[in-house]
Amino acid sequence: MTVPKNITVRELIRALKQAGFSFERARGSHYIYRHPEGRRVTVPFHGQGQSIPRGTLKNIIEREAQWNDDDLRRWGLLK
Repeated sequence: MTVPKNITVRELIRALKQAGFSFERARGSHYIYRHPEGRRVTVPFHGQGQSIPRGTLKNIIEREAQWNDDDLRRWGLLK
């Protein structure tokens, strides 16, 4: 699994929406997105242009969204 570098909150949210996730609720500075299949992703929202730390992004991609490299390419997060 390849973890992309310098992905902003804005780019991640755009990819989540393209993948079928929809905004469910916000709790403090965290936005929760849910997929119709039941997967839930929590996005730390401290500003749209801020990059997400690689460890946090890896957790979101692998555990929460359950994406692989093909999915990352499809949603424009991996070149």
